[in-house]
Amino acid sequence: MNFKFIVNTPMGLERVVSDEIKALGLETELENGRVYFEGDERTIVETNLKLRTVDRIRIVLGDFTVKTFDELFEAVKNLPLSDILGPNAEFPVTGRSHKSTLYSVPDVQRITKKAIVEHLKEAFKMTGKLPEDGPRYKIDINILKDRAVLTVDTSGDALHKRGYRVAQGDAPIKETLAAAMLKLANYTGDKTLYDPFTGSGTIALEAAMIARNIAPGSNRTFDSESWDIIPEELWTEVRTQCENEADYDKELKIYASDIESDMVNIAVKNAEEVGLEDDIEFTTLDVHDLNQLDKNAQLVTNPPYGERIGEAKAVEAMYSKIGTLMNDYPSLNVYLMTSNKEFEEIVGKKATKRRKLFNGYIETTFFQYWGVKE
Repeated sequence: MNFKFIVNTPMGLERVVSDEIKALGLETELENGRVYFEGDERTIVETNLKLRTVDRIRIVLGDFTVKTFDELFEAVKNLPLSDILGPNAEFPVTGRSHKSTLYSVPDVQRITKKAIVEHLKEAFKMTGKLPEDGPRYKIDINILKDRAVLTVDTSGDALHKRGYRVAQGDAPIKETLAAAMLKLANYTGDKTLYDPFTGSGTIALEAAMIARNIAPGSNRTFDSESWDIIPEELWTEVRTQCENEADYDKELKIYASDIESDMVNIAVKNAEEVGLEDDIEFTTLDVHDLNQLDKNAQLVTNPPYGERIGEAKAVEAMYSKIGTLMNDYPSLNVYLMTSNKEFEEIVGKKATKRRKLFNGYIETTFFQYWGVKE
């Protein structure tokens, strides 16, 4: 079967996501915060297992204009839903509506659900209540300016849940955002990597997985694994292919440190969960004591932003240290995300490139400083 897929992306990362999808041999179409592409059953398996920077892979079931609940009901009921959903499908419906005639989200969800029920009853010649005791198909109806997009989620739990995070500190960076930062830094594992604010180790772990070409979804399951339309052997085949493509022999130099020993212990546990504890050197270290850097190294990090009362001075001192490192090691490449607008003034250096990124709901700038090759 041929499907149209949609992935939602944080603003500013559409191109990064698109490039990753294209690397799988797929064509993409971009909108603000969205990337579309087409593919088949194998595409469902490969994108879920291999994509690092996206949260969900959704199939577009319908894309239509609606202004009344009758129109919504008929449009949904007439879609070829039974090509994907089976007679015992469990299909929770979520919904959103913005700047649209149909503004009541609970009503939009209810009518959508009712239309799917009627479609499945007709398609499978069923009466009474549908059992909904089978595989899960998470349905979403999103209406924006009267344009309704109905999707089904192939992923289940969001893809940032790689399965290695056994513990975490306060407000950890999402795995998908960490992977995007590393993609923007063109990290391949060929250069030494430093993260002096490692927290629960996410950037270092994502770096090791990129360098080793370990599929980010290899340690978890997906809703579409239990769907009738995808043969079980296809999942086995692609998982085996991912395992064969992983490079466990490459020499890596990844240094991850944090001033909090508790956080470092958490990071080590997470690394052990995914079998990467030997690839990353974790240490309890104050950034002010970070010295002796390798030539042409990459520093990719998400430091404290100094938004809590009383933190500002300490955070500025940390940022100044980064500026000192850039002066002392001219070949150092720095990729750093912060909401602090004064970062360039504090380090005394204009960034080579800047990009607006959202860390959750916090608007940040991703500062990129390219070192001089030595």
